[in-house]
Amino acid sequence: MSDSPVSVHNPNEGQPQDEGPSAAQQKQMEQAYAQMKRKMSMQEIGKKIKHKIMVLSGKGGVGKSTVSTGLALSLAQQGHKVGILDIDITGPNVPKMMGLDGKRLHVEGGRIHPAQGHLGVKVISMAFLLDDDDTPVVWRGPIKLGAIQQFIGDVEWGNLDYLVIDFPPGTSDEPLTVAQSLPDIDGMVIVTTPQDVALMDSRKSIGFAESLKVPVLGVVENMSGYTINGKSAPNSTVEIAGPGGKSISTQADDEGNFSVVVDIFKKGGGKNTAEEFSVPYLGALPFDPGFVRGGDDGVHRIVSEPEGHSAKAFSEVVAAIQEQIGASESSSLEII
Repeated sequence: MSDSPVSVHNPNEGQPQDEGPSAAQQKQMEQAYAQMKRKMSMQEIGKKIKHKIMVLSGKGGVGKSTVSTGLALSLAQQGHKVGILDIDITGPNVPKMMGLDGKRLHVEGGRIHPAQGHLGVKVISMAFLLDDDDTPVVWRGPIKLGAIQQFIGDVEWGNLDYLVIDFPPGTSDEPLTVAQSLPDIDGMVIVTTPQDVALMDSRKSIGFAESLKVPVLGVVENMSGYTINGKSAPNSTVEIAGPGGKSISTQADDEGNFSVVVDIFKKGGGKNTAEEFSVPYLGALPFDPGFVRGGDDGVHRIVSEPEGHSAKAFSEVVAAIQEQIGASESSSLEII
């Protein structure tokens, strides 16, 4: 027998060795892993937030962001832990209304921490990421989708009783993405004004909610009447020229004080739409010039006049929403 070493044939000899994934493949794997982590995070965040309310409008200019911030602040007044997610990527207004103009978000450990506005309300908005308020955000759909998922999955909201989600006008990518990403959404609040054009678009929003199988919590009629307070001779009849030349009469009391509501944009359209589509009517919010000043100054009407007429109107709308979702009206604060 020969003492020469035995030659063993290697079938892979001469074949190119596996050098691992390419840079492109590695990037794809990292993106897939990040997406998986984000989805798991969104599921976990959904468990920490008791109630999630989407606020939509079929068209712009109906005061949707004013309503969103008003609902959040009214809930916070009750002692609830509240957050606002401003999904209006191209026109974010919530930070300015919440007195957070110019603020920047804090990032720690790969997690985004919300800013805190009036009454401790937590706020996330695209506005915090812009160097200049005049900078336009020109993003295509997939980029917006990724940003929205990041706003949900990468934010350290903590435990919240309510998350109010403010959307841009219309029925497009943003509400669709949130409805598919955030679990256990309680429903949508549809904001409209009394005139026919706004009502037409609010009907589309109701149909959109039904297509997503997200409950419609109800319709809110914003800018519903302007209250004029004045003084005249005691017990006298006061006549005011209303819209369209229509005369409105009211009676002054024993001290000469009078109050009359002028319906600038018609009346009752929101209630009629709710009845037509068999969805709840949540109530009406007044046309209040103080909302304009408050929005510019960063002090919402509910904060500046917590016992005022507008704050009471918001409180009634919030009570109607809580009734729809079966939420307890008791405070989340525990007194020991």
